[in-house]
Order: sequence, then C-alpha cells, then structure tokens
Amino acid sequence: MARAAAEDVKVLGDPLSPFVIRVLIALRLKRVEYEFVEVQLTEPKSEILVKSNPVYKMVPVLLHRGKPICESAVIVQYIDEEWSDDGGSSSILPADPFDRAIARFWAVYIDDKLTYLIRALIGEKEAAKVTELAGQIRQVLGLLEQAFTECGKGKGFFGGDDVGYLDIALGSFLGWIMALEKGKSVKLLDAEELPPLAGWAERFLAEESVKGLVPDADEHLKNYEVATVRTSATPAA
Repeated sequence: MARAAAEDVKVLGDPLSPFVIRVLIALRLKRVEYEFVEVQLTEPKSEILVKSNPVYKMVPVLLHRGKPICESAVIVQYIDEEWSDDGGSSSILPADPFDRAIARFWAVYIDDKLTYLIRALIGEKEAAKVTELAGQIRQVLGLLEQAFTECGKGKGFFGGDDVGYLDIALGSFLGWIMALEKGKSVKLLDAEELPPLAGWAERFLAEESVKGLVPDADEHLKNYEVATVRTSATPAA
C-alpha cells in the first residue's frame, strides 16, 4: 500500500490539544503525508468540524479519502491498521494481545485521571489547591512509571525499543506538564522522584517522530489564556 498523498489525509484540530498531537505523531511514525486544518472550537464552531463530527463536535478528526474518523484512541488504532505493512514503519500497538490490552488499559487511565487533573490545575489559582492537585498528578505519574517499567521491559519506551501506543498517549501531555511546572511553580515529572519516567520523557521528546509536535512550556504559556479556553472546549477525545 502506497503512502497516502497529502490531499487524501486531513487532520482537523488544535495544535495545543494533546489528543490532536497523538494523531500527528502516529501519522509521522507511519510516514503518512497529511494536511493539518486548524479549526474554531468556540462558538460558532468551524463548519467542517460540525459536519465531520456531528455527535461530539470535538477534535481531533481524521479525514481519510473524505471519510471522518473521530476520537484520538480510535484514530491512532485506525492509522496503525491502515498503514501497517509498508514504508518500513513499525506497529504502534503491541503485537501480543495481552500486551495490547494492557497498553489500552493504561491509555484509558491517562485519559480518565491525568486529563482531569491537568485541566483542574490549569484553572486553579488558590495556592493550597494547586499544591494538592500537583501532588495528585505526581501520584498518577508514579503509577505510570510502574507501568513503564512493566511494559517497557527494561527498554527505552513503553513500546520497548520504539515509540508505541502508550508512549503516544502519555507523551502528548508532556507540553502541558512542563508548562504547568513553570507556570504554577510546582514539581510534577520530577527527575529526583521519578527518574525512570523523567528519562523516558527526555527520550520521547528527542525522537524524530515527535520533534516539533509537542509544544514546549513557553509556547503553552505564551498562549495561556487562549489555551485554557481551548482545553475546556476539547475534552478527552
């Protein structure tokens, strides 16, 4: 199967959304050319978004040959299956059914727990509550460090030697994590407290498939007010 031409693949999204970033990383891993279409998420929402995702009206949306696929987890799995056997790319999801199920479990955990806490911390101004939320995020990251140890089997990524499904699920949030550490003056992914996970984060951000796709802390902070509105308008997808 030949790699899709840019006009065959479009991504509707917001470059600050971690859920959109997941899709972009997956496409780059599979060496698929695409066109990125930034859409309006506040009312009135972009017509192409409403038409492509009439149920939730949220990003990301992948348009492949004009057909829409919605929800980031669904899209990443679609990309993995659609472009599975050429171009020299590896599988995103684990090949073993048990490992695949475990990766999906932890990805759901990230979307359930980490997403909520990050959004809460973004909007929180009370110092005591900020400290409390930061502690809860560190607890979540601590469990994810254990998952990294088990899933990675001593290698560099959750997916082993290469970036995989769970790396993408968590790594897409690293921009927000770094921005909150800087903007709220808190420790979240602390190299002293969570050295294996902090090392993983450095390797992930240095990967060619990731460079330029995860906004850095300054970019998030520069767009903080706009980003806060965007984040509240783009729940887990």
